[in-house]
Amino acid sequence: MEESFQEVKDFKKRTLKRVFTNFTEYWLTDGSFGLLLLILLFTIFILPILIEYGHVEMIFVNLVFLFLFFTGIWSSTQRFLIIFTALLFFAQLTLRILRFSDLPVQFYLTERIVGILNMSIFIFLNLRLLFRDREFNVYRVIGAINVYLCVALLGAFVFEIIHLTLGNSISGELDLKGLDDDYAQYIYFSLVSLTTVGFGDLYPVNIMSKMLSVFLSTVGILYPAVVIAKLVSESKR
Repeated sequence: MEESFQEVKDFKKRTLKRVFTNFTEYWLTDGSFGLLLLILLFTIFILPILIEYGHVEMIFVNLVFLFLFFTGIWSSTQRFLIIFTALLFFAQLTLRILRFSDLPVQFYLTERIVGILNMSIFIFLNLRLLFRDREFNVYRVIGAINVYLCVALLGAFVFEIIHLTLGNSISGELDLKGLDDDYAQYIYFSLVSLTTVGFGDLYPVNIMSKMLSVFLSTVGILYPAVVIAKLVSESKR
């Protein structure tokens, strides 16, 4: 009886280890770029619409971002980066749990700062994956698009940080509430700046948000040319 119980226990351990290994290996392959693209497309283009019309709970919005940061843990084989991204993820998770708890202190600003750190390291890790092995294929092009969209997300987070610290960041035809609901407006303006479209319905109102808008526009112009040229040159070596 004890041997049978031990066999079941060992089988469960082997199964969990195999699932863990497969999950880790998947996020280090080119195939993961496709899944990440779908997640980012939903997060950037669909989620704001759902938020704006009240068709999604805020806890789901937070789970989407947490999943993005969670995948960052498995996007490297270096122990330091794995530990660092894991610590950032659990810090983000803890702060978000505290926000939905009954505690009087929510650490909203601290959570957003940790979110910026998470997104920054996530972009760095995806750039590393993008240029590994000096290959150029359709998955690497998808990976380049992923990084571009992640920069838009990072811009949205920074615009929110500016608003939380200075009291304003962007203005125009909008009503900011200082909560998760504002994400739709921040990601819209971040994308408008990154793509250099400039519709004029929203605009930056202080020097920090103005410089961020200019920075995003500069990245939006230079990034496609530089990254595609780099990928092509690496593939020819």
